Amino acid sequence: MALALDILSWILLLSGSALLLIGGIGLIRFPDFYSRVQAAGLTDTLCSICILTGLMLQADSVPLAAKILFTLLFLLFTGPTAAHALTKTAHHDGLRPWKQDKGGAPSNH
Repeated sequence: MALALDILSWILLLSGSALLLIGGIGLIRFPDFYSRVQAAGLTDTLCSICILTGLMLQADSVPLAAKILFTLLFLLFTGPTAAHALTKTAHHDGLRPWKQDKGGAPSNH
């Protein structure tokens, strides 16, 4: 049983790390603020779930697992809320989403 928990934990930790790497690449490659916030917010939430669940499986005691669970719940509430607040403020300040012109050139208008 301990071996199965270790394997599941490592799968979750490695998949969370892979998602984090993919999200970092998305931050570099996406063209505008809105798509970058979406990539960061989505991968932040998914990475938190995977990594902290993997750590909960490795926890030696119930109080430690409970602390990790409360940290996960806090991140699940604050991450999407922060991304929403950032995009709403950017929209309110007049930042327009990126659009591609008919000729293929990028445009912010």
